[in-house]
Amino acid sequence: MINDIKADAKTRMGKSVEAFKNDLTKVRTGRAHPSLIEHLMVSYYGADTPITQVANVSILDSRTLQVQPWEKDMVGPVEKAILNSDLGLNPNSAGQIIRIPLPPLTEERRKDLIKVVRGEAEGAKVAVRNIRRDANSTFKELVKEKEISEDDERRAQDDVQKLTDEHVALIDKILQDKEAELMEV
Repeated sequence: MINDIKADAKTRMGKSVEAFKNDLTKVRTGRAHPSLIEHLMVSYYGADTPITQVANVSILDSRTLQVQPWEKDMVGPVEKAILNSDLGLNPNSAGQIIRIPLPPLTEERRKDLIKVVRGEAEGAKVAVRNIRRDANSTFKELVKEKEISEDDERRAQDDVQKLTDEHVALIDKILQDKEAELMEV
């Protein structure tokens, strides 16, 4: 029973770290990468659809993305979705192909992005700590119902704390790497 709770906590903490990594892919670092716009939604015959389901997103060069809609009629809506996003990108359409040049990041913008990344990291740490809290409260319930001893509870809480520390350290490492990536010119 205790091992199941610890395994569940470990799985959920791992998912929190993965979600944090996924969120970081949306933060621009100056290099072109399809994940920058893959989360954008395009109006496709009245329904919001991910851009990857209506177009092919690829890298043209280190500072340019290329989007090629599968239907001629979708060039306008795809371009509009990119323009309306909060990414500050200006797409250029040439027939059926949309090119998105990525402007170089200014020092000020880099520092703003670092603040955003740190906020994301803090959110991920809070999620991991909430999982720890849930597991510990489950252990307390089991002690109340006399299903486990207080010694077992203490050992289980220590194990969950070690898991929490490992995952928080992992988040800090990912954050440190992303900050270094953002500051390189």
